Order: sequence, then C-alpha cells, then structure tokens
Amino acid sequence: HASTGGVTINDVNLALASEAIIIAFNVRPDTKALAEAEKVKLDIRYYNIIYKCLEEMELAKTALLAPIEVEKLNGRAEIRQLFSVSRIGTIAGCIVRDGKIIRNSMVRVIRDGIVIYTGKIKSLKRFKDDAREVASGNECGIGIEGFNDLKLEDVLESFSIEQKEATRANQAENRTEL
Repeated sequence: HASTGGVTINDVNLALASEAIIIAFNVRPDTKALAEAEKVKLDIRYYNIIYKCLEEMELAKTALLAPIEVEKLNGRAEIRQLFSVSRIGTIAGCIVRDGKIIRNSMVRVIRDGIVIYTGKIKSLKRFKDDAREVASGNECGIGIEGFNDLKLEDVLESFSIEQKEATRANQAENRTEL
C-alpha cells in the first residue's frame, strides 16, 4: 500500500495485518500511530534521501530470496566392466571420458540417454587405492551409494550442486530456464 501524508493508525493496522513494515519518506507518524506501532512492535523506517531508501529496499528483497542451486558438471565416465564385491555391492570399472570424477560428489546414471538414477558416489578407487578425483583418460572403480543395477556402457556423470546468492537478475534468469 502506498499513500501520501503522515503515518496514521490505519497505516499501522494495515501493516500489522499484512505483516509488513512502514516506509516513511520525509514524514513522521502521528502520536496514536507511533504509540500503536511501539505497542505491537511494528517496524517503521524513516528516510529523507530517496536513493538510500531504494538501496535498502533492494537489499531487503534480495535477502528474502532463497539461494539458487546451480549444478556444475564435473565429468563423465563410461562403465567398461562390473565387479560384484560381497558386503559392498557392485563396483563399476570405468574410463573417464571427459572432465574428472570426484569422490563424494553427486552422480547420475544414464542408460541409453535416460537418467535412471541420481545419487552419491560412495567410493572412488584408482588401482585399488582410494582417490579423491580421477581425471579424463584414466580408469577407476566407482561405487554408488544405494544403487547396484549397473550395466556395461552406462554413463556416470559426476556433478556438484553449488549455492549461489540470489539476486533479482538471476531469479528471473532461473525462472526462464525452468
């Protein structure tokens, strides 16, 4: 709601009902309005310079926006061989085709171009040794948490999800991508 003139008791009641704050630009509340605002602990913000008001409103709006999750593809590996290990499950013998596979990152299992599972990499080994990451062109063994239905030639995509601070520009960007 926007209006001209001083802040009145009606403005305080409207802000209280809509869980809002009052922005007062070069005006002050009357005595009744100020007393009621203090009683119900309603925030009244006073400004006399327009750009400071606009700047603070922009900051308040972006603080209310949830962070945006951005997916970053780390790399892809192709399953060349399968190993069944008791008490562990199926381990995929892979060759990293591009990028790198990172231990504890998220993984997508793709079969014939269709995503059949999304989960987390449980183990990553290079020659029987644990590895933090395996780069393109190298072979490795990958265990996937909670999933054993792997087949030869499945593609495993390693990816990470990063939190990015929301701004009005990237919120609009994100809406158009969906």
